[in-house]
Amino acid sequence: MIPFWLRRHALLLRNLMANRERPDLAALARIDDPEDFVWAILPHAARTFSACIALMPRRTALPSAVAYLYCRMLDTYEDLVPSHRERERSLRAFAVRLSVTDATLSPAPAISITTDTDLRDRAHLLLVERASAVDRVFVTFDQPTREIIRDLVRDMAEGMVWSSATLDAQGGVLVSEAQLSTYCRHVLGNPTVFGIRILRLHYGRPLTLSDTEREDAMQVGEFVQIANITRDIEKDLRRGIAYDDSLRPDLGRDASDPELIRRCAAVRRRLLSVALSRAGAYTRAIESIQLPQRSIARAAAVLMLLFTERYYRACARRVGLPAWQGPDSTLSLLARSLPAAFSHDIGMREMTRAEMELLWASAGG
Repeated sequence: MIPFWLRRHALLLRNLMANRERPDLAALARIDDPEDFVWAILPHAARTFSACIALMPRRTALPSAVAYLYCRMLDTYEDLVPSHRERERSLRAFAVRLSVTDATLSPAPAISITTDTDLRDRAHLLLVERASAVDRVFVTFDQPTREIIRDLVRDMAEGMVWSSATLDAQGGVLVSEAQLSTYCRHVLGNPTVFGIRILRLHYGRPLTLSDTEREDAMQVGEFVQIANITRDIEKDLRRGIAYDDSLRPDLGRDASDPELIRRCAAVRRRLLSVALSRAGAYTRAIESIQLPQRSIARAAAVLMLLFTERYYRACARRVGLPAWQGPDSTLSLLARSLPAAFSHDIGMREMTRAEMELLWASAGG
C-alpha cells in the first residue's frame, strides 16, 4: 500500500493540474477502484476544498473526501432537480440510505435532466450516478466516523429541504439577511461542524460542541458560503434563483445588459460586506479543535482561509472596493500554509493576518 504522505503529494499535484472547467468525464467514468474514484473526482466536485482535504491527517482525509462528495451530491439534487417536491423527496431519501447498517447501501435517487448542462454540472451528475463507488468507501469506516458523516448528511439534507421549500414559496428568492444566514448555515455551517468533529475524533477530543463553538462554526459557514453565492450570482439568476430580493425582477434572465450587471454588482458588494464581517469566527473555530503543536490539519485550515481570502480580495476589486495585498498563486498559498503544520504560533500568525485584512476590508478599508 502507498504511504499516505506520498499519496498526499500526488493528490496536491492532481489539484494543481486538474482542469475543472473541462473534466475528462469518460476517464472518470472508467475508474473501477472506489478510493481511486473518490480522489480522482474530488477536484471536480470541489473548488478549494479538495486541496485542503488532501492536506488533512491520514485518518481524517478520506472520510472528509467522502463526506464532501456526499454534500456535493446533495447540492446537485438542489441545483438540478427542477420539481421542488421531487427535489425534497430525493434529498431526504439520500440521507436515509446512510442510516442502514448493511454493507451495501440502497442506490442514490436518480436525476433525470431535460435541460442543457455545462461540463461542471455533468461531472456532478456523474458523481451521483456513481454514488455506489463512494458508498463502498463509506462502509469501510469505523462506527464513530460513519456516525459523524451520517449526522452531517442528515442535517444538510434537512437544511436543503428548508431552502427548497422556502425558495419555492417565495418565488425563487430569499427575502432577508436572516434567511440568507439560515441558508449558509445549512449548506456550509454543518460541514464546518463536521470538520471540527472529525478532527476531534482523530485527536481524541470531545465530539460535542458547546453553544459558543457551534455558533462560531455557523459563522464560518456564512463566511465561506457567501463566497460561493457571490461567485455564482449570474448563473443562479439564469436558473431562477436569487439570494437577494432586489434581483426578483431579473429571475431567469441572462445578466448581459448594463443595468442588470450594475444590480448584480450592488448585490455582490452587499453580500461581500456581510461575509467579511464573519471572518473573526474562523480562528476561534480552529482553536476549539485543540490541535497539537505539530499538525498537518492546521496547515489545511490555514490553506482554506487563504483560498477564501484570495477570492474575497478579487471580489473586492471586482465591485470597486479597496483591495489588500496577499498571496495569489496556489503554490504561494501552499507555501504560506505548510509551515503551520510545524508550529501553532506560525499558523496563528497567518490566520490572524488574513482575518485582520478581511475585517479591515469589511470596515471600508
